[in-house]
Amino acid sequence: MKTEISAPLQRTRMLTLIGTIITQFALGSVYTWSLFNGQLAHKLDAPISQVAFSFGLLSLGLAIASSLAGKLQERFGVRNVTIGAGILMAIGFWLTAHADNLMMLYLSAGILVGLADGAGYLMTLSNCVKWFPERKGLISACSIGAYGLGSLGFKFICGALLSTYGLENTFMIWGVLAMSMIIVGALMMRDAPIQQSSGNAKLQEKDYTLAQSVRLPQYWMLALMFLTACMSGLYVIGVAKDIGEGMVHLTTQTAANAVTVIAIANLSGRLILGVLSDKMARIRVISLAQIVSLVGMSILLFTRMNETTFFLSLACVAFSFGGTITVFPSLVSDFFGLNNLTKNYGLIYLGFGIGSVMGSLVASVFGGFTVTFSLIMTLLVISLVLSLSIRLPNRQNVSEPLLHN
Repeated sequence: MKTEISAPLQRTRMLTLIGTIITQFALGSVYTWSLFNGQLAHKLDAPISQVAFSFGLLSLGLAIASSLAGKLQERFGVRNVTIGAGILMAIGFWLTAHADNLMMLYLSAGILVGLADGAGYLMTLSNCVKWFPERKGLISACSIGAYGLGSLGFKFICGALLSTYGLENTFMIWGVLAMSMIIVGALMMRDAPIQQSSGNAKLQEKDYTLAQSVRLPQYWMLALMFLTACMSGLYVIGVAKDIGEGMVHLTTQTAANAVTVIAIANLSGRLILGVLSDKMARIRVISLAQIVSLVGMSILLFTRMNETTFFLSLACVAFSFGGTITVFPSLVSDFFGLNNLTKNYGLIYLGFGIGSVMGSLVASVFGGFTVTFSLIMTLLVISLVLSLSIRLPNRQNVSEPLLHN
């Protein structure tokens, strides 16, 4: 039976969606970071690899803040936390503009900007999904798609600012622009209402607190699947150009086209799998994404690649990664309920931060791509088996009342 939604409530929902999209677009701007590595390395007289480490810290800060954002939202509300995230991001970029050593860069661009991005990203996404329980996949696709488009849009904005105003001024303008968009978006948002059971036992059975969720095997099965998807996607995306030059012997210019292929495939995965997840079981969408990623990793690991198969492998991995991180918030809500989604998904989202460094760590310890690809392939096979065998948790697994935080 379809529930009628009043006009004021529908207006609130749509304003929250628009505000979330604006905010996510601004938050996604951090993924233009590679544009600045060269100039920062020259300014600080440091190797590019050490400068680029700031983005690894940013990814880690993003994941940690995402896992804590649910507590902040409970205390201050989605609007206030988002405004705070926008202000913190502007402060981080202002300090980055004035950074004169690596430690200050790590603190400002890495930790502060990462914490700001994470505080806003998962919380606003989860809040928006809660407003649209009947279209969770589509809303996730819109929100996370906006985050991906932000990296593409700000690539041109920051590129133009760099050529016109220079490095320091670009960081300050970027910070003010991102902060303004985030605050405008925040003012349009409202906290989603708690999902009421209305006597529906099925809905009541599905609402697990974080303390209850972590005692279920399904929680850790999903966590491993998410970690695997992030590790495979982030590692391959991060070294795509190097794979093209080192393994396929492409020219630097041709290998650089990997960035465009990855961006298109990533966005396609977010939109296609996000919409598909409203039309079929979400765990089957994840299984499909895992199979696509396995195809891409098999090409990388077992074939003698040419230009076409190289770009095809990247497209498979990026498509799977984009789709997985889009579908997962709704998938977690299917398993553990909507009311505690920010907390339940927040802990799983730490896999993004771990995955962002795990692939590079394995590669640096064991040397070369082959060992890392083999590990990712093994984890993907395990994840596929888990996704095909996992079942929704049973009410009898939990002894506490389910609707208390």
